Amino acid sequence: MSIESEELKNGSAPKIYSEAFKKQVVKEFERGLFTKAELRRRYKIAGNSCIPRWLKKYGKFTYQDKLTIGRPMKDPQSQRIKELEAQLAKKEQELLVFKKIIEIAERELKVEIVKKSGSKQSKK
Repeated sequence: MSIESEELKNGSAPKIYSEAFKKQVVKEFERGLFTKAELRRRYKIAGNSCIPRWLKKYGKFTYQDKLTIGRPMKDPQSQRIKELEAQLAKKEQELLVFKKIIEIAERELKVEIVKKSGSKQSKK
């Protein structure tokens, strides 16, 4: 079905949203104010793929391309190993981020967060 016939059928042209509007929607979502469904209803955003596309383009976080993991392998053990390897890679990336946050916090706040190995814990 072409866009012209779609316009004639629905009586309206596809909506084009401004960059500022898209960024505002992404900001509201990332602040946790609304879910994607609530934002779609609130701003009358047509289509399920608009907001996820905007999140990837304008968002501060990393968003997955697809939520599904694809067709399962014939061997369940191989599939499980693949899933665990993907989870491990994700956790390793998260660990690097957390270590960097701690490093920055220690430097900026001049507070020792991570205890050195072999040090004794203070008693209160």
